[in-house]
Amino acid sequence: MERQLIRSERRGKVALVRLASDNTLNPLTDALIDALVLAMQHIESDPAVHATVLTGSERAFAAGADIVAMSKLDYATAFSEDYIGRNWDHFRALRKPVVAAVGGYALGGGCELAMMCDIVIAARNAMFGQPEIKLGIVPGAGGTQRLPRAAGKSTAMLACLTGESLTASEALACGLVSKVVEPEVLVEEALRIGEQIARHSLPVILAIKEAVNRSFESSLAEGLLFERRLFHAGFALADQKEGMAAFLGRRNAAFSNR
Repeated sequence: MERQLIRSERRGKVALVRLASDNTLNPLTDALIDALVLAMQHIESDPAVHATVLTGSERAFAAGADIVAMSKLDYATAFSEDYIGRNWDHFRALRKPVVAAVGGYALGGGCELAMMCDIVIAARNAMFGQPEIKLGIVPGAGGTQRLPRAAGKSTAMLACLTGESLTASEALACGLVSKVVEPEVLVEEALRIGEQIARHSLPVILAIKEAVNRSFESSLAEGLLFERRLFHAGFALADQKEGMAAFLGRRNAAFSNR
């Protein structure tokens, strides 16, 4: 099942993971999310991989959740089976950086999945949105929580309350994405960024991701203390000694990831 729904390959220290449903809109079925989580967990356990690029088809990163399956749910089933939370929550626990390469539609769960990634690169034809209100339901994988943090309250309210989509340029202007590129170079640009990340010390990469994520979960004072302790702890790393020696010696660092 994983081979049918997810395609994964290595590009040096970067993993390229592609949502590859038979439906090019990549509806986020339970089976697809299960396969994605399994692929990402394999990457997490591979010390040779430092970063991941996640992308979809040319038509869509992912155009939303599995509406057919959702239409059959009742409250008791959704709650008791922890629908969405059961498998999606594993994705937000990933420690290694994930770069989303978004082309075409990223709507509903697709937009939420992109926002769960650490960096979002968009093709010029990308469309982002939370159209759940049109289905008579509230976003369920972070649309009302991550979107205001990324794009601000007003933009999030507009998207969630009207169901209107954001173009790639609008998403860039409000901070939802980091960069907009032409569709034909989308994956290559995301891989380039992944490779930039991956050339550095893995313990430091993990620490930086953890620190940035902590900024959304704590006060400024607590976040600054957390950052300072990670900064101090870094002086125990062999990579810190190598990085500073390389800088002073005007050479490229050879990190050992310890």
